[in-house]
Amino acid sequence: MADILSPQNNNPSLAVDNQGSCPVTRVMITGATGFVGRSVMKALLNRGLHPVCLVRSIDKLTSQLPEVDRSRYTPIEGSIHDIDSLHEAAEQSEAGIHLVGIIIERRLKGQRFRRVHVDGTRNVINALQDEGVTRYIHMSALGTRDDAVSMYHQTKWLAEEYVRDSDLDWTIFRPSLIHGPDGEFMQLINRFICGAMPPFIPYFGTGLAKLQPVSVKDVAHCLVESLFRPAAINQSYELGGPVVYSWRSFYNACRATMPSAKLWKPLLSQPVPVAKMLATLNAPAMALAELALPGIGLFRFDRGQVQMSQEDSVCDHTIAEKAFDMKLRSFEDELALYADLIS
Repeated sequence: MADILSPQNNNPSLAVDNQGSCPVTRVMITGATGFVGRSVMKALLNRGLHPVCLVRSIDKLTSQLPEVDRSRYTPIEGSIHDIDSLHEAAEQSEAGIHLVGIIIERRLKGQRFRRVHVDGTRNVINALQDEGVTRYIHMSALGTRDDAVSMYHQTKWLAEEYVRDSDLDWTIFRPSLIHGPDGEFMQLINRFICGAMPPFIPYFGTGLAKLQPVSVKDVAHCLVESLFRPAAINQSYELGGPVVYSWRSFYNACRATMPSAKLWKPLLSQPVPVAKMLATLNAPAMALAELALPGIGLFRFDRGQVQMSQEDSVCDHTIAEKAFDMKLRSFEDELALYADLIS
């Protein structure tokens, strides 16, 4: 576990020597049991920090850390909408990392963009400020801006605005698509590339919009490393891997790398107007079906995701590399290492 999240060609212990000691020890983290949260937890522990974890299920958290002594982290049961538990976690912390977000609304479960991204962020920041915590790390998304076309990005932007207007010493991260064996994104890609159904690999529109998949390990490293770097305060960083793909070239790279790929499956475009119509018409049925068959949620998409797939999600990856003294991992190299681990 000691070096599982170390960035390529970089010894994370050097960052401490070069930048000085971390000014905090105990770090509140929301979303600790999620895909990114699990990697951030490992990164925090690797750096000798003590996570204070606001989680819905303490049993789930401890089951994900079977080899970690309970004295090294503090679990607190609650949510970003539970003000009392938020204050309890903030009171025991010296910094905060807020990771909770959704990519699609699940209204039957109370998961709506504004409630999660805007109201949830406001609750977290207010709790930290009330308890005298000043250092704050915020997870946003590449493409977030004031004139965004999707509700996902619009609410991410409103959350960022609240962060920037706060009294906290904040750092904002905007990653492109985050990949790793445990993430829903690569689980869906695995179904498309390696599964028998559907009998084709779908994409929206021309498939020429660009993306820059970034390793979850690198994202976790940057978030935690920023705690050690005063220069990161009041800065926003875009995160993307070193290679830019179109959606079509991304799928072809996956087919060439994943050992169980069904090479006979063709790439098939779904016209954007048709995809938006299907997203709207299928939403009620898919929402109900997901309650009985949670796995079907991988295949859900909404109009916003169709819109976002037509925008480039790219950045200058060298800025983050220089800021955090690291080299970002190649998507295809990483995929070759974990393809067989995708469930």
